[in-house]
Amino acid sequence: MTTNGEPALDAAPQLNVLAQYVRDLSFENRNAPRSLMPQNDQPAINIQINVNANPMSAEEFQVELTIEGDAKTKEMTLFKFELIFGGIFRIAGVPEDSIHPMVLIECPRLLFPFARQIIANATRDGGFPPLYLDPIDFVALYRQRMAQAPAEGGGPALTQ
Repeated sequence: MTTNGEPALDAAPQLNVLAQYVRDLSFENRNAPRSLMPQNDQPAINIQINVNANPMSAEEFQVELTIEGDAKTKEMTLFKFELIFGGIFRIAGVPEDSIHPMVLIECPRLLFPFARQIIANATRDGGFPPLYLDPIDFVALYRQRMAQAPAEGGGPALTQ
């Protein structure tokens, strides 16, 4: 918005999703059809999640969620999966000191529901009940990452 032909100094903060994509999707059910038979015990499900971001320009950022997981019983691995799901985001009108947390908290928060659905569909299509991941606390993940950064010799960069 302009005032008397001058650009407004306090532009409203904007976070726009320009694109979303699947970089990599892998689902393994190596023990099929045996893994699809009724099991004696509940499988242990392990999930790891990581967020990586790279600046593409002053206002555009590539953010990727990497989600890996597996389900195992005492006898075998039922399935394994890996998903790298990303997005391109434009961030404007945000103070410089707020861009880092916005990129590593808000952007993954917007990507997560789509990644969650892709994983649920992959496990269902692999012959299992859909695996619906619990919501991720990206603020806690960011704080954990920031706490680890001093031990690693500096703050976390967007190019991790």
